Amino acid sequence: MRRSHKAIRKAVIPAAGFGTRMLPATKAIPKEMLPIVDIPTIQYVVEEAIESGLTDILMVIGKGKRAIEDHFDSHPILEQRLEERQKEELLDTIRSIGKGAQIHFVWQRELNGLGDAVNHARNHVGDEPFMVLLGDCILRSKTDTPVSKQLMEVYEEHGSSVIGLERVDPSLVYRYGVVGGTSVSERVLKVDQFVEKPPVEEAPSNLVIAARYLLMPEIFDYLDVVPRGVGNEIQLTDAMALMLKDQDMHALEFDGIRYDIGNKLNFIKTNLLFGLEREDMKEELKQWIIELAAKMEGVRQN
Repeated sequence: MRRSHKAIRKAVIPAAGFGTRMLPATKAIPKEMLPIVDIPTIQYVVEEAIESGLTDILMVIGKGKRAIEDHFDSHPILEQRLEERQKEELLDTIRSIGKGAQIHFVWQRELNGLGDAVNHARNHVGDEPFMVLLGDCILRSKTDTPVSKQLMEVYEEHGSSVIGLERVDPSLVYRYGVVGGTSVSERVLKVDQFVEKPPVEEAPSNLVIAARYLLMPEIFDYLDVVPRGVGNEIQLTDAMALMLKDQDMHALEFDGIRYDIGNKLNFIKTNLLFGLEREDMKEELKQWIIELAAKMEGVRQN
């Protein structure tokens, strides 16, 4: 029987980083605004939040991120032009961006890590539990339940913070924050440790933190006292490890796929995969890929 806990209404989307792995494109364009086909990455993230029932969204942005604000603001001149040209479908698309939630912005003027970015949401969040969705990762559910909503359902059951997990090849755990714990159901762990980028032989599991967090408001107390960690930055994982000493935390191996847009190869792959789902281009794109593969095979044989 599910328990009754304070409802999750608020989402925080950190989007202030420089996006150095995607330079030079991100010198002037926020990495979160890089498009997957024709939709900015961060729009997918916002849509996941809204579909999960999160109606109050705070984006933490920094220098050079004004385009994110502009994207989620109205554009009367553009809308009038589309209306005059009877481009009703495009007009509806533009007007639907961010619809269903109130979207706010706060500036992280100095980039002191993900923990510091989350701490900028303190006044907005208050004493409520909240979701954190990283703005450069698209998570697509394999079910009808969005990934954030999956974490919210675990919170309803256990009343604790919930960390989104992805299972990776054991040889790759050194790249990630790894979670160890005790299984309480098929996909849910009761967390007992966080290990940041461990050597393969020391990793407690091959379940890694994957861009989604449901956090109790007490996290802000730990962000205030946690020492600076990797890169001399305030690390959210370090604050969660401190909080774990005082309260239970759970983790969910969500039923979905993560697309990390902060990586050039993943960015290209994601565009191809999403393009192959589009009715307006999938056949031509598929044919081009087949022809390209045949051409590359011919080059390899020669």
